[in-house]
Amino acid sequence: MIAKLTGLLDSVGDDWAVLDVGGVGYLVFCSTRTLSQLPGSGEAVSFVIETHIREDHIHLYGFLEQAEGEWFRLLTTVQGVGAKVGLGILSVLAPKDLSDAILAQDKGMITRAPGVGPKLAARILSELKDKVGGLEQFAPAAAAAVFAEDGAARGILDDAVSALVNLGYPRGEAFGAVTGVMRTMRDDATVEDLIRVGLKELTA
Repeated sequence: MIAKLTGLLDSVGDDWAVLDVGGVGYLVFCSTRTLSQLPGSGEAVSFVIETHIREDHIHLYGFLEQAEGEWFRLLTTVQGVGAKVGLGILSVLAPKDLSDAILAQDKGMITRAPGVGPKLAARILSELKDKVGGLEQFAPAAAAAVFAEDGAARGILDDAVSALVNLGYPRGEAFGAVTGVMRTMRDDATVEDLIRVGLKELTA
């Protein structure tokens, strides 16, 4: 099982890259986000690899960031999300944006990905909403959501997010901004405080 590859970038296509490792070229499938961040041909690059073995093929999926690889593994546990759809989702949503979309239950953000309709988006949101906290790098956002599950804090969060959505911001982005603000502001912050600072975050 291949878990990581380091070598020289040979060539790049629409959804793949060839990595030269000691004279052997490995075909690695990637999201467009990963492909856009690759160096020039002949330069060194290291991929975190997810290996899929089937009866008729072995496919390698490569990621520059561990977070993206972890999300790929998590997404492909959902029925109806194969490797192609998983890469499609990660092509339009960075790991942090995907985390916020799931915590906010923002179906609209998920359906931006090719091949993801409303039903599949709803299944992704439902099956992964309790798993986001298991990804260490997203624990702060998950903790903020848990903190807001009870009492007045939840109402304040919902009101601030709704206000930002009414101003035209996607729910996932609004949720991410507000939860980020809640982690840094004092406990007696009002809805107006969250909206004001949240707007600064969204327009920064």
